[in-house]
Amino acid sequence: MDALVSLGEGFATALTFQNLLLALLGCFLGTIIGALPGLGPSNGVAILIPLVFTLGLPATPALILLTSVYYGAMYGGRISSILLNIPGDEPALMTTLDGYPMAKQGRAGEALAISGIASFVGAFFATWGLVFLAPQLVKVALLFGPAEYFALFTLAFATLGGIASRNQAKAAFAAALGLGIAMIGVDGQTGVPRFTFGEVHFYDGIDFLVAIVGLFALSEVFIFLEHRGTDKAAEGGQKDLGRVIPSLKLLKFTSGATTRGTLLGFVAGVLPGAGASLGSFIAYSFEKRISDRKKTFGKGDPRGVAAPEAGNNAAAGGALVPMLALGVPGSGTTAVLLAMLLALNITPGPLLFQSNPDVVWGLIAALFIGNLMLLIMNIPMVSLFVRVLMIPPKYLMPAVAMISFVGIYGISGSTFDLMVMIVFGVVGWILRKLDVPLVPIILGILLGDQMEKNLRRAMTISDGDIWALFSSPLSITLWTLAIVGFVLPLIIGRYLRPKIADEDKAEGSDPD
Repeated sequence: MDALVSLGEGFATALTFQNLLLALLGCFLGTIIGALPGLGPSNGVAILIPLVFTLGLPATPALILLTSVYYGAMYGGRISSILLNIPGDEPALMTTLDGYPMAKQGRAGEALAISGIASFVGAFFATWGLVFLAPQLVKVALLFGPAEYFALFTLAFATLGGIASRNQAKAAFAAALGLGIAMIGVDGQTGVPRFTFGEVHFYDGIDFLVAIVGLFALSEVFIFLEHRGTDKAAEGGQKDLGRVIPSLKLLKFTSGATTRGTLLGFVAGVLPGAGASLGSFIAYSFEKRISDRKKTFGKGDPRGVAAPEAGNNAAAGGALVPMLALGVPGSGTTAVLLAMLLALNITPGPLLFQSNPDVVWGLIAALFIGNLMLLIMNIPMVSLFVRVLMIPPKYLMPAVAMISFVGIYGISGSTFDLMVMIVFGVVGWILRKLDVPLVPIILGILLGDQMEKNLRRAMTISDGDIWALFSSPLSITLWTLAIVGFVLPLIIGRYLRPKIADEDKAEGSDPD
């Protein structure tokens, strides 16, 4: 009851004309930022921090603006993922697996609407979780030490083969390549350069944004150049837009995936350092394991859109729990928000709810308001977003290339990063021709650094005892799931897939 009373006071703070205007502005800007290839919530929030100080906004309005941008970017990331097969940000990676095939089938409107509704549900219930479950979930998060995090990341990589590709060998190669790229740079513990080949620009490692824009956006441009003048090159402008509003039957069909994605994503978001990327990955992985009886995932299954979108938006809300309650950022974006709080002389942590209740509860109330604004904005604007499909590729691809180059140069200011991005584009084009999945590479780059750091921390704490990685019931559970997740697809591939293929042939005449 105390939480509800405090939330009511928060709504009194948030429901002012200035704060509502800032929330609307943040949602609109965030959606655009999320939709642009290469830009994501972290960059969107970081770019607007100077604006906050320029306007001289107090703590509560400043946080309302930035968290609205955060939620808006989580929504917007799905747009380019579904329409162009280019993730707008890290968590939107998993949405491309089924969202883009749906768009190619003429169901882009349905895919965007389903993702918008799933995003709303995930963020809405995650915000309620932030209100009621923060103290209990923080206790669970505190059980995760370095050994448990290493086991968690191992679980993520162990299940990559069954998600990203039918060929586990290619998926394993892609994951190893991603981990290798993550190792580039100066070793944080010894200060020794690794895999830099004497190039000082590599000392800070490979920027994730450079890799993701190169592998996805530029490789798409190279594929267009390869097929220019053919039927494949003209494919983009001829797609049927299909329904813009999903049917009640489709909403019911995806409701289970949305619910499960919300729960898994919220838990992943609460774990400090895991973030929305892992939330969307786990949500998609789990849904594929339990629902993909007809092998439709990866071919345009709406559940493959609903699960990761609910997961990444629930994780976005969950990531605020450790930031506000412990002062530990749950994701890259909450790390930027944490810096913003400290710059405003507000210290996140257990005393925050007592020392600055107006800031905390005003922020939480604004999350409810912003989420509702995003739903109202996004569903009517689905038809506008779908119009992107009508742009001929000969105009769209140069625009994608221009946005990619301008976006990366605007963030880093380095021409060297542009050259690295081109290299990643060529590599992505070659790997796509060889049918090597790109998602494991990106996840390897994304998770590799944290995986290494947690392994080394665990070894330092245990004085080199390898058994420390298996010392807690939680880590043993995660290792068991990792082994099962890796072995099970091999068994299914060897013994069950032939049977399923035979059944599919036998049912060939069945329209369903």
